[in-house]
Amino acid sequence: MGAIVGGIILFVLGAIFQFALEVDIPGIEASTLGVILMVAGAVLFVVGLLLTLRSRRTVVSHHRDAHGSVSERRDPPPTA
Repeated sequence: MGAIVGGIILFVLGAIFQFALEVDIPGIEASTLGVILMVAGAVLFVVGLLLTLRSRRTVVSHHRDAHGSVSERRDPPPTA
């Protein structure tokens, strides 16, 4: 969950630097910094979503014994 929130915060900060501020930062333009922060925020957001969705999967195991009967075991997703 922290990666999702961090991605949103970075994206918002980047948008502020890109569209709302006119600041003189030696060595870098504020709009360039804004684009870098927005891209980093978007990447972090997507990674956070993928990690969250991956941890919600349930593991299902099927076992067939010598007599042909099938047993099923469902393991709950790991808790974080």
